[in-house]
Amino acid sequence: MRIPASSCLCPVLLCLCFIQRCCGSSHHLPVKVASKNQTKLANGETEVHHRPKRGWIWNQFFVLEEHMGPKAQYVGKLHSNSDKGDGSVRYILSGEGAGTIFLIDEVTGDIVATKSLDRERKTHYVLHAQALDRNTEEALEPMSEFIIKVQDINDNAPKFPDGPFVATVPEMSEVGTSVLQVTATDADDPTYGNSARIVYSILQGQPYFSVDPKTGIIRTALSDMDREAREHYTVVIQAKDMAGQVGGLSGSTTINITLTDVNDNPPKFPQKNYQLYVPESAKVGKPVGKIKANDEDLGVNADIKYSIINSEGANMFTISTDRDTREGIISLKKPLNYERKKTYTLHIEGTNTHVDPRFSYIGSFKDSASLKITVGDVDEAPVFSMEYYILDVYENSPGGTEVGAVTARDPDSRNSPVRYFLDSKEEAAQYFRIDENSGVIRTTQPLDREETPLHNITVMASEVDNPTLVSHIPVTIQVLDMNDNPPEVAAEGEVIVCESTRPGQVIQTVTAVDKDDFANGQRFFFAVPEQQPPNPNFTLTDNQDSTASIIARRRRFNHLTQELYELPIVVRDGGEPSLSGTSTLTLRVCPCQRHGRLRLCQGEAFLSSAGLSTGALIAILLCIVILLAIVVLFITLRRSKKEPLIISEEDIRENVVTYDDEGGGEEDTEAFDIIALRNPAAAEELKFRRDIRPEARQQCAPPRCHRSPSVDLDEVDVHDFIKQRLVEADLDTSVPPYDSLQTYAYEGQGSPTGSISPLGSPGTQSEQDYNYLDDWGPEFQKLAELYAEAGSEVST
Repeated sequence: MRIPASSCLCPVLLCLCFIQRCCGSSHHLPVKVASKNQTKLANGETEVHHRPKRGWIWNQFFVLEEHMGPKAQYVGKLHSNSDKGDGSVRYILSGEGAGTIFLIDEVTGDIVATKSLDRERKTHYVLHAQALDRNTEEALEPMSEFIIKVQDINDNAPKFPDGPFVATVPEMSEVGTSVLQVTATDADDPTYGNSARIVYSILQGQPYFSVDPKTGIIRTALSDMDREAREHYTVVIQAKDMAGQVGGLSGSTTINITLTDVNDNPPKFPQKNYQLYVPESAKVGKPVGKIKANDEDLGVNADIKYSIINSEGANMFTISTDRDTREGIISLKKPLNYERKKTYTLHIEGTNTHVDPRFSYIGSFKDSASLKITVGDVDEAPVFSMEYYILDVYENSPGGTEVGAVTARDPDSRNSPVRYFLDSKEEAAQYFRIDENSGVIRTTQPLDREETPLHNITVMASEVDNPTLVSHIPVTIQVLDMNDNPPEVAAEGEVIVCESTRPGQVIQTVTAVDKDDFANGQRFFFAVPEQQPPNPNFTLTDNQDSTASIIARRRRFNHLTQELYELPIVVRDGGEPSLSGTSTLTLRVCPCQRHGRLRLCQGEAFLSSAGLSTGALIAILLCIVILLAIVVLFITLRRSKKEPLIISEEDIRENVVTYDDEGGGEEDTEAFDIIALRNPAAAEELKFRRDIRPEARQQCAPPRCHRSPSVDLDEVDVHDFIKQRLVEADLDTSVPPYDSLQTYAYEGQGSPTGSISPLGSPGTQSEQDYNYLDDWGPEFQKLAELYAEAGSEVST
């Protein structure tokens, strides 16, 4: 195949193209390839055995994209060296687009493109060529692969895939400050020509901004751009291919640029002088007015701190900043009084809290203004002369005694008269009354300091002209003490006198108590009553320190002879007037046991060491008595209740009948024969022990033993018989206290059936009829069935 030498661009055939050019070949390069029919000799020559097949070399073809001509676009020509031009060679094309996009002339090998191609959709096509003998359809050349590349043209304009854009830049930025970089893309081939070589330019936004033509970086082009003057800018950037030459395609995008705020504006008060009216009744700590300085900045750059810079205003008012509104909130620091001061002047200063040092050349970022506050006159409630009152009155003073007075006045300039009254809701108000004009407080009844030493009342005052305005004041009235309570001996129980006490020995030191306060009760004097004869056993000595000592006058005492003694003592206080009282002490004689300095009775020593009082001892003894009573009652009940005797499993006696349960019903296979209970002879006599066989008992053979004709077996009720046996068992004192066990080891005499015990019984079975057991009730139903089964076995 012949192909143009200038089209040797495929990397695979680069070596072949290089050989072609070095040999100085012509426009076409036929190449012979040795086939399998050739043999290479030692001298380098080739011996041909058969007709050799001629080969071809393929390369790239190019087709221009977007071809819009009336005829098909010529692509290239395929030609085999085997083709003699007589039409005996047929060319076949296969692969991508073969037969649809690309057609080949079977005779000439010319390839044409029938459709317009788009390089941006597909850059190349891979096809296969084959040369066949038209007559034999044999392959004259091996099937070869070649490529058809679509050659680019400038048919795509640059685009900004991420646009439009939003950007910010601080106001007052320097010239050349970078704002944003934009990048456009071009779908054309960047390796071929200038179709994808883009240049940026600014269409809108000058003279404020500029763009770098190569990088697309947008920068500020004007200094001192003020956000307060203009905040938003719209910039249009164009991207043009073909390096910006005429005929190139272009695209554009929009960038919305916003200037961000910096603190380049100080706060400003709209005016320099303000006025504010505040009534004198305004509450302390509550806002009374507002003031605001304007700042054209935003956010933290507009934060303002307000302050009162003169002492006159700072002493009476405070100012704070509202974070939301940035207003200065003026609050009252102390109460206002129209009658004292009617006007105040405040010098208020507003300062930015965040200052940018770059703009210090502008000046100080603060401003000041004056605020004149006029105090308004308000009708106020009366004002008491003191914040609280403490008054005194002696106890036992008669009703109507003056305690003290309170005073209040109208703070307003007209000075209206004031009326006083008490708060009737308080309990203490019943003991006092107040003069409504003068404010004098008096008692309504005598007071007792020992009962209530302090009385708290509330006095209220109101203007006569305006009774709705009321003031309150607390008043504490102290009840002063009078010596009106006689002293008493402070007795702490009985006084113990040891039997071994010697004459002149101090038995105990006594003190006194007085309900009056310390001023009247700090000194006490002790003595025995003068009208009584001298006490031969004890004497009293005043120690001159508000105590007295009881001293024994005899050698020994005996509690068996006399255990208790009484000693009257007269106690006198040092009040004015002096009061006295008589107390009688009880002295108890007992043998003593010493514990250090304490003397205790021997009977109480154990209790005292254990820390138990008399009441506790009584409670413990009472509990012990109750427990003993419960134990005795339990033992008594147990003795009155007879438990069944324990019968050994090896006991050979089989006629023991127990009555401690109702039986097992039809499943009970351990029932005993109770025929012995129906023995009339045994029911006639009282036996103390029936668990032992009697030694003297008349023996008789069954034919000789007969029942008494006066007692019939059917006439005896088993229930009554058992009750009789229970009574006998309860009255028998020779057996253990069991209440439900009665044994019948011996059947007795006169049994019509004889003994049913297997001991000593003959080998023959009895033929006794036990049908009468059916008449005894359901309790003996199981027994009747057992004997009926036994009878049937014997008959069988």
